[in-house]
Amino acid sequence: MHYRRFSIFFVGIASLVTSCTTAFIDEGTVGELPPITRIVTYEADIRSVMTNNCITCHAGPAPNADLDLSNYQNVRFSAESGGLISRMNNAASPMPPSGILPPAVRQLIDKWAADGFPEN
Repeated sequence: MHYRRFSIFFVGIASLVTSCTTAFIDEGTVGELPPITRIVTYEADIRSVMTNNCITCHAGPAPNADLDLSNYQNVRFSAESGGLISRMNNAASPMPPSGILPPAVRQLIDKWAADGFPEN
């Protein structure tokens, strides 16, 4: 009787644990997307990416990793140094930690860099 209860309990716990994983949806790669032909700017395109994905942790008086991504200058510096873009493209240790950003978003960041990091 106790063995049966333990088995049911164990299966229930195992189901709970395995259901709490991050879902991965294969959206392709940046290279599979049509090229962006317009100029990508911080204000029009990148600022919203930072607001929606980064500044929860990387802003305020004590940002994580001492990395404040709440303004153009800081985002540009981090992108130019290579840290921001490499972490956003790192599937093994992505930023944000919830999972690698969709290819279309990463393509915007790459195009912004290729365009010379324009602000407006």
